[in-house]
Amino acid sequence: MPTLQFKGKSFVQSHHLTVPFHELIPVPERSLTDRVCLEDNLIIHGDNLAALKSLLPQYRERVDVVYIDPPYNTGTESWVYNDNVNAPMLKAWLGRVVDRDDLSRHDKWLCMMMPRLRLLRELLAPGGVIFVSIDHNEIHHLRCLMDEVFGEENYRDTIVVRRGAKNVQAQFDTIGALSNGYESILVYSRNPDVRFQKVHADEEDPRPGGWNRHWRGTDRPTMRYPLFGITPERGQWRWAEARSLQAIRNYERMLSDLGEQGLPVTQENIDRWYLEEVQRTGQPVDLLRLSATGMPEHYIPPGRRPLLSNLWTDLRPTGHHQAAQILGGRVFDNPKPVALIQRLIRFATARPDVIVLDAFAGSGTTAHAVLDLNRADGGCRRFILMEMEAYADTITAERVRRVIRGVPEAHDETLRRGTGGSFSFYRVGAPLDPEGLLSGRTLPAYEELARYVFHTATGEPFRPEAMDRRRGFIGAGRDAEVYLVYEPDLEILKSLSITPEYLRMLGPPGWRRRVVFAPARWVDDALLEAAGVEFAQLPYALFQVRGDGG
Repeated sequence: MPTLQFKGKSFVQSHHLTVPFHELIPVPERSLTDRVCLEDNLIIHGDNLAALKSLLPQYRERVDVVYIDPPYNTGTESWVYNDNVNAPMLKAWLGRVVDRDDLSRHDKWLCMMMPRLRLLRELLAPGGVIFVSIDHNEIHHLRCLMDEVFGEENYRDTIVVRRGAKNVQAQFDTIGALSNGYESILVYSRNPDVRFQKVHADEEDPRPGGWNRHWRGTDRPTMRYPLFGITPERGQWRWAEARSLQAIRNYERMLSDLGEQGLPVTQENIDRWYLEEVQRTGQPVDLLRLSATGMPEHYIPPGRRPLLSNLWTDLRPTGHHQAAQILGGRVFDNPKPVALIQRLIRFATARPDVIVLDAFAGSGTTAHAVLDLNRADGGCRRFILMEMEAYADTITAERVRRVIRGVPEAHDETLRRGTGGSFSFYRVGAPLDPEGLLSGRTLPAYEELARYVFHTATGEPFRPEAMDRRRGFIGAGRDAEVYLVYEPDLEILKSLSITPEYLRMLGPPGWRRRVVFAPARWVDDALLEAAGVEFAQLPYALFQVRGDGG
């Protein structure tokens, strides 16, 4: 397989292995939950490289869907290379804005992306899927890089979506009079056996020019009347009452002629038929002109619509309008629409309990999409967002708070009601380093250190609910029980050790080996062997690099 060469590649190929694990510090006052924990929906404030590495102990091979929208490297985004790689050339890049005149901007972008993609692959479940939004500036480089990280055989498709007019105007005209009216989404799976779900065109905006179904956001009281069990308190229906009722009668006659049973007369089903007609003819449909026997022979009943191609131009780039409705103003030039993220999730899996990770969270669209899907179908999907900028709380998390609680002034009824749900807010803390532990300068919380040592010993996800602090038990892997004798207090640590009394408390050994992390031991090898214990001395045993990339 051909590989892509770029400046700095030799230094970043294994950089994800040298990134230290960091503490993930809970921030209750920024959370929206009764109990802050790492098994909740998560918003993590800090560098996403450190955050991804620090999630490995708990989420290795557990994430079902990854969606990322990294910098497109247009030369106008003012992004900065911040990875502290141990190489003089890359250290010279630190903190410098990458602009259009930077002759090494493509190299810097690839050096930034490579370790993050490697960690995302480690987090992705065996049946997982990753989607990466990108445009023409880097798609050719990204495709080569992802072939190398995920495997060429795991490339599945490239999806094309429309982009907003503002962004079209902002692009540099590098190809004459043509502006760039689309973006791409590269699709890779963790393994080539992953099968995707069927997806259909968007029912919210079925006509290429955009059609807002029966509802309008203007305010004419004479256009308010009961329909589909709804009497609007604000806004209005699209059609006058007589026209709407005639359309319903036509739809009912169509169902009778086709012998369709059990299909309710709802706005959604009428719109679905409308969409199929528009897709077939390319023209609007006047339901009033249809006679009782005037349904076309090619009609496809609701629920059996034609599948979409990889050209998703039916989705309008309305992300900035959605974010403005919630946050009260324009916060980003091109936030993704909620419908796009929802379709990607549905395309990846039909399961209602998946974990969705977004490492470049921005305005929080991915969380909004997950919460809205759960509200619609009763699912229990979870999101993990990462954002390094200062707006992680004021924009990213604030949008999620308002989506959960409801936005009373929003035009959209779902936004007004709120989706319900919760999330825990964390920030990336100090790295776990031997010197800090030895000196007592940086002593992590017990559960933070437990997460890491369990992963060090087993390479498996940590389950905090399995812990028994009295015995120092922190979990059992496939072939090892793991124990941690530790307290985040330097004076107490000086007196902690494995003693004969501690070994007697553990009881007789089972078939699994026992790994006990402790600052010291006051027993000899014979007693350890009789108890089936392997002693791992703190802090030195923490930083033995595992051969599988952990």
